[in-house]
Amino acid sequence: MSSLIPRNAGCCIIVQDGCCVKCNVVDNYCMISNSPTLADFRLVQTLLTLGSFRAAADELAMSPSALSRQLAALEARLGTRFFDRDTRNVAPTASGIAFGRLAERMLNTAEDVMAEFDAHMSASHGRLTIAGLPSVTAGLLPGLLASFADEHPDIDLRIIDALSGSVIEAIETGRADIGFTAGTISARLRLAFQPLMDDHFVAVGAPGGPLAEDRPYGLAELVRMPVIAMEAGTSVRELLDGACLRIGSPLSPRFEVAHLATAGALVAGGLGVSMLPTLTLPVLPMDRLVQRPIPDFGAKRRIGLVRQSGRSLSPAAVAFLDHVSRHLPTLRA
Repeated sequence: MSSLIPRNAGCCIIVQDGCCVKCNVVDNYCMISNSPTLADFRLVQTLLTLGSFRAAADELAMSPSALSRQLAALEARLGTRFFDRDTRNVAPTASGIAFGRLAERMLNTAEDVMAEFDAHMSASHGRLTIAGLPSVTAGLLPGLLASFADEHPDIDLRIIDALSGSVIEAIETGRADIGFTAGTISARLRLAFQPLMDDHFVAVGAPGGPLAEDRPYGLAELVRMPVIAMEAGTSVRELLDGACLRIGSPLSPRFEVAHLATAGALVAGGLGVSMLPTLTLPVLPMDRLVQRPIPDFGAKRRIGLVRQSGRSLSPAAVAFLDHVSRHLPTLRA
């Protein structure tokens, strides 16, 4: 059976079987309609503080009659009187004093909530998770993160350093907001790739080893040396294999390693040479190594930003991308 909630119960909406169809509360008592608004809390708090309808109306930028109507409507909804008033005096009742204490708490909480949200929107607070290839997190990110942290000291920065496939997975699953990776992204993935820079390959070796002469080295010359290569499946190895195939000299490494630090240690120990992008060099013990150009390498590693396409970034992520664009002029829109 349907009926109308009486006005003194709070609102006139349809009720079915004793329950409000809007808030599902029984006994003809609609909690949604009876809940005071922030404007109600502010009105009562202001009137308690100033003790005058006219002064409170001026403070709230409304007419005294409008203030009186809003207060009367609130008292009617809640079934109690907050103020005893006549033409000259306004005195709070016990209910008015109790409601005033609650109003102060609600208004303070609302201010804190909005301050926190404003901080979020201004990117002065929040969390930013960045995924990246180890060579990028070591060679490119430290300077960017240091200057960004100076500008946004209250943003919690987190780094996931992983191989390319794991970087992509972190972006796809939402574990990371943005990622730095190499190459391009398959069109079937719902990801956007934004090129940043090209990373050139160089040869590295021990000072007294096969690269002792300070000169450029051809790729065909290098592949005849003992080579320490990154393992198959890495972006570095894919580009190196492709460059070797172009000159008709398939690569046959002496050692294959999974980590750049291992490659650097083996090269520094005089066990061979390696061909690596320049962004990887900060990971290596370059104080014990030499680097030489490879003019005919014929390939470069394209470093770029990857993120989920069609999804809005957090203010912290937007602020970081803006920071990257200002500190890396080669960033393309």
